[in-house]
Amino acid sequence: MSAAGVPYRRIATEEAWTTPDIIRRYGDLIRSQPADEPGFLSMGGFIFTRGVDSPVVRKLQSLGEERLADMDKLGMDMQVLSLTAPGVQVFDTADAVALAADSNDQLAEAVAAHPARFAGLTAVAPQDPTAAAREIERGMGKLGLNGVIINSHTKGEYLDDEKYWDIFAAAEAAGAPIYIHPRTPAPAMLQPYVERHLDMAILGFGHEVAFHIVALITAGVFDRFPALKIVIGHLGEGLPYHMYRMDLMQERVRVPSGRGKKLQKTPGEYMRENIFITTSGVAWEPAILFAQQVLGTERVLYAMDYPYQRYPEEVAATDALPISDGDKKMLYQSNAETVFGL
Repeated sequence: MSAAGVPYRRIATEEAWTTPDIIRRYGDLIRSQPADEPGFLSMGGFIFTRGVDSPVVRKLQSLGEERLADMDKLGMDMQVLSLTAPGVQVFDTADAVALAADSNDQLAEAVAAHPARFAGLTAVAPQDPTAAAREIERGMGKLGLNGVIINSHTKGEYLDDEKYWDIFAAAEAAGAPIYIHPRTPAPAMLQPYVERHLDMAILGFGHEVAFHIVALITAGVFDRFPALKIVIGHLGEGLPYHMYRMDLMQERVRVPSGRGKKLQKTPGEYMRENIFITTSGVAWEPAILFAQQVLGTERVLYAMDYPYQRYPEEVAATDALPISDGDKKMLYQSNAETVFGL
């Protein structure tokens, strides 16, 4: 029973945090105007140059009283915490590896201090896949974390490139779900979005992760790693609506052109077997019910997207879904416990 008196615990599974050191380094990076990070300059200039007086930036850094008080006000029993986009993936390799490890140490301390309220995902630096694989082993083992967070592309490169697949091997071996969170589109696809102010959550974030997931599917990632679990937010970044057409077009687009591998299954089958989605930022009844229908009730998890969205009315809307209490418990609690090993 939830502390709020409902017959389930509300576990929010895409809840952001970061360290003061990473916030400072974001500011340094923005001031240096790196040519290879135009998307971060657009997003970071909007979010991270407001300083600690910004409520969002302040709340991102809280792993104590302020966050817990907000959770109580919102009716959240537990948050699964992940390093906010773009994580460490905008930094040079050595700094990224060190910052990921330091953030994981801090997160593990917070989880140990509040084990009934917090769980955490291991941040990694894909810039060094071998180090990332080791950090997954450390995070899931020594630190007792519950999965992996990767903030989508790294310097414009996506995980369908086999040079990154040591990360998938380590995650599969550790039973670690990988949460792929959006960021602004890669430099090669960014400009039309920026010109129209569509590069962030209004459109660009969703397109960017949808592209990433379909690229993983068509590259054969899930044939190589059949037990791999990938989690994506925002009700699947539109992909549940594309499953029929992806299945229809898979053969004629990929195989005859020679641009892809012959897959063992259809894209829709991988979506229903390897992909889990969360409701982060989308407390919308028709979309939630559709996702449960096409993916399966067991593959849809609740999330709030704190602190970027923190609206009590969205919790009320989710509580009011026209589904059974058993299905609500799956949405809010049981699926998260299963996927993240809580």
